Amino acid sequence: MIGIIIELIISWLLLNFIAKKDLSVLGFKPTPTRLVHWSIGLLLAAAICSLYHIMTTAFINNGWILNKQLTLSALLMGIWWVLKSVLFEELLFRGALLYLAIEKWGTTKACILSAACFGVYHWFSYSAFGNPFQMVIIFVMTSIFGWMLAVSFAKTKSLYLPIGLHLGWNLFNILIFSNGPLGKQLLIKVNANHLEGIPSLLVFLFQIFALPILMYGYFKLKKKI
Repeated sequence: MIGIIIELIISWLLLNFIAKKDLSVLGFKPTPTRLVHWSIGLLLAAAICSLYHIMTTAFINNGWILNKQLTLSALLMGIWWVLKSVLFEELLFRGALLYLAIEKWGTTKACILSAACFGVYHWFSYSAFGNPFQMVIIFVMTSIFGWMLAVSFAKTKSLYLPIGLHLGWNLFNILIFSNGPLGKQLLIKVNANHLEGIPSLLVFLFQIFALPILMYGYFKLKKKI
């Protein structure tokens, strides 16, 4: 939490001294439209993430069971951990720095830069630095996700949609389907069987592209309305 407070202070200083703006340009103030964006992001990300994990076991001899050893306190601690990590990353990659980059270089260049930085950041958060194959895979996956989040901020001029998307994915990926640094959470796989070959590749591609494509369609539809 201290890290988030420090981020807010640094963000205010950067915006104030460089652009003569305050934190309001990041769209913190809740409005009906922003709350709708947050809800849409959360629900779409949760749905796509759930579908992805279900697909990883639907075509093989495997499934999901409830982790009976998970306590309520551990679950609540996990939710708090995910919330803090999402807010930290959003303020860092889709906050003041992205706003200033958009003002200086335009939306496209700024979003590409933000996405690339997000990808590089995950080399270290996933402890993949030094493994070229893992670094390429992680960079591609997280950069595409980061591009979607950056564009979401640029399109809505608010952090609500990117936070909703990021939070929806991480909550379900890490806490519901136990795929993250917190280990076994709410649901765990019955056995170690996993997809192979073409089905594995297709599910992997679905994980990377489904949500960004869905958001692209959402923005196209929103523009027409």
